[in-house]
Amino acid sequence: MALLSGLGLLALGRPAWAGAQTEEPLADSVRTVLSAAVADDVPPLPDFASSDARIDYLRWLTKMSARLRRKEPALAVRTEFLQTLWYESTRAGLEPALVLALIQVESNFRKFAVSSAGARGYMQVMPFWIRWLSDGDSQRLFGMQTNLRFGCVILRHYLDREGGDLFMALGRYNGSRGQAAYPAAVLGAKTGWLP
Repeated sequence: MALLSGLGLLALGRPAWAGAQTEEPLADSVRTVLSAAVADDVPPLPDFASSDARIDYLRWLTKMSARLRRKEPALAVRTEFLQTLWYESTRAGLEPALVLALIQVESNFRKFAVSSAGARGYMQVMPFWIRWLSDGDSQRLFGMQTNLRFGCVILRHYLDREGGDLFMALGRYNGSRGQAAYPAAVLGAKTGWLP
């Protein structure tokens, strides 16, 4: 298991999970698509097709906020995090429960988690992604919206690359492709985040 470095280790005590995710060459067309996916503006306020859809979202937000209270006691921060997570996960075609579980396993909801491999933030995004797809400033990966956007886009990319095989995509995300421990941990944690 990777260790947090510096202040993060002293302040938070639990290591980040991020493993040996490898920098893989991307075709120019893939890089263009991923760059566009992470370059959009900040999440808009949710717009719902029906009042039932809005009610379902508000119920989800209320339930997840209660479950996350121990990790983030400030209601405003918790609400912004969950709204952004919901937007970024659904935008990438991912279940919010899956993304919450991945964050729980990767960083235990620590915004400034850093692994020994250098992965950063909630979703433990490796700095090479920001070099490839953005301006190269890896400090931006500590920004909530940036980290969630990159993490969700990367997981979606791996899901597509693995033909929809979630087990293999999760392993690729963690750098442990083909090994069961990490996907099992994320899928096990997911049950705690289902609405």
